[in-house]
Amino acid sequence: MVRPIILAVDDDPEVLSAVERDLRQHYRSDYRVLKAGSGREALEAARQLKQRGTPVALFLVDERMPEMSGTEFLREALKLFPESRRVLLTAYADTQAAISGINDVGLDHYLLKPWDPPGERLYPVLDDLLSDWTAKVRLPYDGIRVAGARSSPRSFAVKEFLSNNQIPYQWIDVDQDAPTRELITSFGDANRLPVLLFPDGSRLVAPSDRELAEKCGMQTRARRPFYDLVIVGAGPAGLAAAVYGASEGLRTLLVEHRAPGGQAGTSSLIENYLGFPSGVSGADLARRAATQARRFGAEILAQEVSAVRREDPYRIVRLADGTDISCYAVILATGVSVRTLDVPGMASLMGIGVYYGAAMTEAATYRGQDVCIVGAGNSAGQGALFFSRYARRVTLLVRGESPGKSMSRYLQDRIAATPNIEIVTRVEITQVAGTGRLERVSVRHVETGEERALDAAAMFIFIGAKPRTEMVADTIELDEKGFVLTGPDLPRADRRPRGWALDRDPYIFETSVPGIFAAGDVRGGSGKRVAAAVGEGSGTVSMIHRYLETV
Repeated sequence: MVRPIILAVDDDPEVLSAVERDLRQHYRSDYRVLKAGSGREALEAARQLKQRGTPVALFLVDERMPEMSGTEFLREALKLFPESRRVLLTAYADTQAAISGINDVGLDHYLLKPWDPPGERLYPVLDDLLSDWTAKVRLPYDGIRVAGARSSPRSFAVKEFLSNNQIPYQWIDVDQDAPTRELITSFGDANRLPVLLFPDGSRLVAPSDRELAEKCGMQTRARRPFYDLVIVGAGPAGLAAAVYGASEGLRTLLVEHRAPGGQAGTSSLIENYLGFPSGVSGADLARRAATQARRFGAEILAQEVSAVRREDPYRIVRLADGTDISCYAVILATGVSVRTLDVPGMASLMGIGVYYGAAMTEAATYRGQDVCIVGAGNSAGQGALFFSRYARRVTLLVRGESPGKSMSRYLQDRIAATPNIEIVTRVEITQVAGTGRLERVSVRHVETGEERALDAAAMFIFIGAKPRTEMVADTIELDEKGFVLTGPDLPRADRRPRGWALDRDPYIFETSVPGIFAAGDVRGGSGKRVAAAVGEGSGTVSMIHRYLETV
């Protein structure tokens, strides 16, 4: 934790040096002493300290300064540090100014110059004020601070990115924090949120995911021009492939533009994964797997893949920034994304009450309020259980007769035993509404057509999934739903798959292009469970070894 600041301000260089000397002599072990030669200079210093998250314990300010008096400075500085103690240095003739300062800026004390000896006239006063400040003020968080608003969708996206990548941060709602709002306004950034404030004093305004990744020290550029294996997607299948590929000596690169873990990484608790009898969170499983992959030498790149192409004997992976990475083999482990819900009111409320997926960073925001979960699969069930710990009531909206066909039995049993979860079946969403935030969700019974409106502060959507295969749609064979076809499932002309030029059949997880494999949820016919994805990811590596023997 950084040491709090004592800021001395005086336009007389000799007086300022004397103040600084006496303050350092007595307080240097517990406080940093800074000085400024004018009110303007001191105000700029205060803004920089606020930006860095450095607390100011005390302002010791001369009243008689040109351009900006001590009282005028304190009036502005206290917008940034309202809890700081305020002491005015005055001459005998400035007594009335000090009294006015008590009324205008809540002055804590005023000292007549000179204050010699400081042991009698300076330190006892300041000791008392600083002791009072220390007892009442909680020192600020010493890390990344995200200053945003609930009404800002990009603020939510940045929080999700940091949280999913397990990067610690502190959330500051500028609608509730006047000093931070004042700071952002002084930078001219008030209309662009969020503003990220870093301990080194730098800031980012409404950054893209890639800008944020680079600033946070994540790897965004490959270290090599060529790899044995490039894995696209860092869900359970991709992470397993990275662990086994790297541990078996393959030069392995894992590319993921969001965060390791994929959709499983957002699960609050996975209770049916082998070896974790008490369950494991998706974030913890992803963290462990990513650490394991790096320990074996795999690189994890925070980038997005735009295309994969064939240039025999190599496979080329193109990144969103235009960079090409060459390799012998590719594993597509891109997983699936939640299908979107197209109903009136959605666009204006996205990220400010309406969310796709678990959005666990928002749980505390909706404490004690009513929320809706839309969907019937395991992800929806896990989401309902997670939010039931925070929300007053959770309503699970299911289009079918029950969640029984697509939700594991253990989740159904736990939901039935949770008193603040209600399941409403045979309904579909017709509209969402609210002013500046979600307030109502309208549903219609799919058989009777009866409509009803539910009061809800948030709605979390899990309505099925679509494969993330855009980057290979023109390269490999997909099924009618866009999932990747592999091995024996590939369409055939006579004995061989269509367009297959090799003498051998495709391996089990190999696509219609030799050397491009698929594992996990993106693959047609996959098990759609975490354990199944891990098994496919690790199993694919053995197929790649066989493929590399022929390259």
